[in-house]
Amino acid sequence: MSSGSRVLVHETWGDHAALLARASSGPQGSVGRVRPQLLDVATPQAPLELQRGGRLERVAVAYETYGELDSQGTNAVLIEHALTGSAHAAGVTDREDVPGWWDPLIGPGKAIDTRRFFVVCSNVLGGCYGTTGPSSIDPVTGRPYGPDFPHYTVRDMVAAQHRLLTALGVKSLRAVVGGSMGGMQVLEWAVTHPEMVRAIAPIAIGARHSAWAIGLNEVARRAITADPAWQAGRYPLERQPETGLGLARAIAMLTYRSYDSLEQKFGRERVGAGEEASADRALDASFQIASYLEYQGVKLVKRFDANTYLSLTRAMDDYDLAEGRGSLNQVLAGIAMPALVMGIDSDVLYPEAEAKALVERMPNARYVTLSSPHGHDAFLIEYPQVAAQLRRFLTGD
Repeated sequence: MSSGSRVLVHETWGDHAALLARASSGPQGSVGRVRPQLLDVATPQAPLELQRGGRLERVAVAYETYGELDSQGTNAVLIEHALTGSAHAAGVTDREDVPGWWDPLIGPGKAIDTRRFFVVCSNVLGGCYGTTGPSSIDPVTGRPYGPDFPHYTVRDMVAAQHRLLTALGVKSLRAVVGGSMGGMQVLEWAVTHPEMVRAIAPIAIGARHSAWAIGLNEVARRAITADPAWQAGRYPLERQPETGLGLARAIAMLTYRSYDSLEQKFGRERVGAGEEASADRALDASFQIASYLEYQGVKLVKRFDANTYLSLTRAMDDYDLAEGRGSLNQVLAGIAMPALVMGIDSDVLYPEAEAKALVERMPNARYVTLSSPHGHDAFLIEYPQVAAQLRRFLTGD
């Protein structure tokens, strides 16, 4: 496809295509046991200057790699994670045997084939899985940064990743791939470092955060800050505002799925339905959807930090690909490398129209609809669909 033509190819998936994806996936293997790594990408001698004017004199980035970098440094694929994700995208670690969040897609013979590509995934700047963020120790005070962590943006996340890849010897990226907040980083890479990025695959995202998405994040943040344990963000790390963070997660989970997905999974079923119980007890029983949301909140509280949740969602709200660069039409028209844009037909958080609008303005883009009842989270669920598209895109078949 020439970079001068503006083409919209709209593909949808049915049962036949999903079966084809599974049948054509070929031999698949795991990357096996992986070792999380840490690299300092900013020091007092080379601080990270932030988009909003602050600076960080020390930044460590947690990352994982799979496969081998070729001698030219040109076979790398960068994977970007979503809001509460981490660098652990594939394989298992010594600490836990839970496979990485995109394990079905990454490995020898899989869509992102580690026999061919050097795959990198890093925890974003401002995260809480090893990369410097609000829960990290401020070297000046000796205490966690907490609410004093400087304001950062998606552009700053990419700046930290660029330093990481440079240190790893990566000269050129075969592709940058990611969904949701990860898709924001994908597009930012294309605009900030077009000389380094040869292809992009943003999933379930648009060019800027909508009022709808900002409003949902604001409600979630208020749930956290209304918790008495919040303490203006200066809570002890071992006693964070669990109720508020759990509620924020519940709000988000509702936006990650769809009406049909939740109705199919839970309907009006109650916890303990079918057990012998009195009429009064049956009426008091919680609905399964309520139990599910509570469970998701408890899970997040155990692995995430409230200040981090606030700062990451603010960075997402700030996201506007065209900021400081001219009109959005001009910016998107300047993304000349091949692009595979995937939207989800049941996504209520980032409606499919936002993804389609990218393709209408980008000169070398192809559009694919992921057909799923599962809403925004489909890119973490519909592996056969995503795999088939990425395999074809990355191999050029």
